Amino acid sequence: MSAEHDYRGLSFWHATVDDELTPRPALDGDVDTDVAIVGAGLTGLWTAYELQRRDPTLRIALIEKRIAGFGASGRNGGWASALFPASAASLEKRYGRESAIAMRQAMIDTVDEVGRAAAEAGVACDYAKGGTIVYARSEPQWRAAQDEVAAAQRLGVDRLELWGPDSVHARDARGAVYDPACARVHPAALVRGLARAVEQRGATIYEHTTAEHWETGRVRTDRGTVRARHIVLALEGYGAATAQLRRRILPLYSLMIATQPLDEAVWDELGIEHGQTFSDGRHLIIYGQRTADNRIAFGGRGARYHWGSTIRDEYDRVDRVFAHLVATLQEMFPQLPPLEAEHRWGGPLGVPRDWHASVQYDPATGIGYAGGYVGDGLSTTNLAGRTLADLITGQDTALTRLPWVGHRSPDWEPEPLRFAGANAGLLAMTAADAEERATGRSSLIARAMSPLIGH
Repeated sequence: MSAEHDYRGLSFWHATVDDELTPRPALDGDVDTDVAIVGAGLTGLWTAYELQRRDPTLRIALIEKRIAGFGASGRNGGWASALFPASAASLEKRYGRESAIAMRQAMIDTVDEVGRAAAEAGVACDYAKGGTIVYARSEPQWRAAQDEVAAAQRLGVDRLELWGPDSVHARDARGAVYDPACARVHPAALVRGLARAVEQRGATIYEHTTAEHWETGRVRTDRGTVRARHIVLALEGYGAATAQLRRRILPLYSLMIATQPLDEAVWDELGIEHGQTFSDGRHLIIYGQRTADNRIAFGGRGARYHWGSTIRDEYDRVDRVFAHLVATLQEMFPQLPPLEAEHRWGGPLGVPRDWHASVQYDPATGIGYAGGYVGDGLSTTNLAGRTLADLITGQDTALTRLPWVGHRSPDWEPEPLRFAGANAGLLAMTAADAEERATGRSSLIARAMSPLIGH
């Protein structure tokens, strides 16, 4: 994509955002600043915003290869949720009960914080907190739903509700799990509005500028060197395109569609209100929301991992996956009219080897990092930004003591093991769903995979 590219074609969100998407000027030579942030997605922007709240005198520069919000931050499913890639059970096993409770509570609180901070910054992003409905559409899914609610009750933080069949409208649904801790947002409106907000507070965003190497005190780009006391790496899946993070993160593609606007009567039949998001209990993840203009924005995994962690624009669109998404919606909700996928898009999300997001900052080097959200980043980026701001400004807070701070995931294996393992995982989740449909029992394949994906 060149500077002249029409960024509106990136996604439904970019096509409908109230922003011209005109690229900002690139870096023009060497500069000195206090904080250099590599990546102008939500992690980098929330970090800048929170640093400005703590110390308005800080000089902050963000370095962005394309435009702010180009990547997953502007193209995701629009769930500001309390989801974290590592489950509560795995957090408790690894860190103990109190730390697991603290992490879960921080994520729940962050759902409200995203709405509060966006309003404070003057960012209109269709934020509406209506919760998530996760349909149980088979006997194994219904048993898993019951187990999930019981586990949440034991830990005593997540306020999950178990809904019976009379409360749901999906085909063959035994019931659902309702999680109130989720809001619908327009992700491109959030990230583009946040970019404007940090600029208005004095930060500089250099777009069409590629970071090539970083070390203590400096980031070298293709257009000059940025010298800074603090450096934050906020690249998520795109970190795999850099030599220094190539083995640390794996870019896994998730694809989406947006339908035509649907009549209010259709939405009444579906039982999905404004502000609500939805999914079901299958292993190969799907996710949807009712948009502010009454479309279904719906996505899912299933696109394969590409050799060498390659990221290319043409990987954003896979006709087979788009057709599967349309068919899945029609199968879930037979009351839907024939659907038109008026928008089709996708992009890479970042997966660490142990499926565990993390925040890190080394005072000795001045280099910080946050990422590995595995698709659960819209809220988690806000928590990461607040935490990095505390770490960089030397504060000891409840956020800096959360268990994900300082966590270091193992590196991914070299090729061809990485390619084989990543794609085998996708096939395994597809096979697990097929196994449950065929046997009516919880999948043995999924049980075997659970430790590998943070569950």
